[in-house]
Amino acid sequence: MIDEPISPRDTDRDVRALRDIPRIAAILDEVCRITRMGFAAVARVTDERWVACQVADRIEFGLQPGDELVLKTTICNDIRASGKAVIIDHVGDEPNWRTHPIPMLYGFESYASFPITLEDGQFFGTLCAIDPEPRSLRSPELVSILERFAREIAGIVVVSRAGVLSA
Repeated sequence: MIDEPISPRDTDRDVRALRDIPRIAAILDEVCRITRMGFAAVARVTDERWVACQVADRIEFGLQPGDELVLKTTICNDIRASGKAVIIDHVGDEPNWRTHPIPMLYGFESYASFPITLEDGQFFGTLCAIDPEPRSLRSPELVSILERFAREIAGIVVVSRAGVLSA
């Protein structure tokens, strides 16, 4: 599916709609618990913006809902382009990542990010997590759980948009 341009107003609406949903907060807490990572977020990712919708921050990464990162400084931009998850257990052990500028910029050693794709095939954003310490993230069970959480969040987005549009 070809993504249509997304207006900043639509992105801001999505962020406002998702920032206080308790189930998303519970998912992010569970992501931190099961991965042992200190930061997890749902991000709205467009061809121009990366905006945090909701975060669980146990490592003082410093992002709050509504905060933005420069899109080109995120791996989520690559996930938007490919539609595939990126999992890094230990940046220092992986030749493709150990000298990559993004882990160096944000100071993480482990990273997991899964695309949030809506039922119509539209890419919404990512469920992502980072930590300054290496973590084991590639087990099939853990990957399956994180994929399921990303699908659940996609469903929440659809329901949320229906509520926002009818309001």
